[in-house]
Amino acid sequence: MAISGHRNSHSDSNVFQLCRFWQSSDRHHQTQSRKSSSFRTVSSAARSLLPPPRRLCLDPSKYLCFPYVPGKQVRTAVRLKNTSKSRVAFKFQTTAPKSCYMRPPGGILAPGESLIAIVFKFVEQPEINEKITDLKNKVKFKIMSLKVKDGVDYVPELFDEQKDQVTVERILRAVFRDPERPCPALEKMKRQLAEADAAVEARESRKKPPAETSPRVGGEGLVIDEWKVRRERYLARQVEAAAEST
Repeated sequence: MAISGHRNSHSDSNVFQLCRFWQSSDRHHQTQSRKSSSFRTVSSAARSLLPPPRRLCLDPSKYLCFPYVPGKQVRTAVRLKNTSKSRVAFKFQTTAPKSCYMRPPGGILAPGESLIAIVFKFVEQPEINEKITDLKNKVKFKIMSLKVKDGVDYVPELFDEQKDQVTVERILRAVFRDPERPCPALEKMKRQLAEADAAVEARESRKKPPAETSPRVGGEGLVIDEWKVRRERYLARQVEAAAEST
């Protein structure tokens, strides 16, 4: 009986140690789970504080420089380049839609593709005691981007349908410079406008129908001209015949 009691005591001791091991393992697992959950929460919160990834590279990236010519419509330009690995739709918005418009106002860029958009602005007459430097705080331009799938065509409604996926790339302020005083910003603007105009002209030339190579129109003209010559000769002979008969 003593041996049996000793064996039971030894067995109970093993079970107790095993239970303690399970409890210790369970506490360790719970601690690790809490740490992992806490890390994920902190990581998620940190990601929410980070700025959204940029899909477009803009040049210029802060200001749009316009020549200051009151009472006239002026132009400037901004280059957009898709630096992502996906197709990206872009869209312009402005705080002065009555006096500003963009060409193109939106579109889709393939990975690595770039274009120069032209921005038009009607410059109002200055108010009393208003300085040129005061105008830059009045007009702003917002450029937004949206990742799109292959085969999707651009429509402005894309940005309303997928608001959660829209990224505000930049908010550019309008600045005005005296065109009679050359500066690096104005010179850069002129170069970009010249490049944009050349690209537009190239696109328009590609859209034009090919020149008519058929001689059909020319042939018709030659036939008409020859008919006129023959008729004139006929009338001249009639006149001569009438003169001889008399």
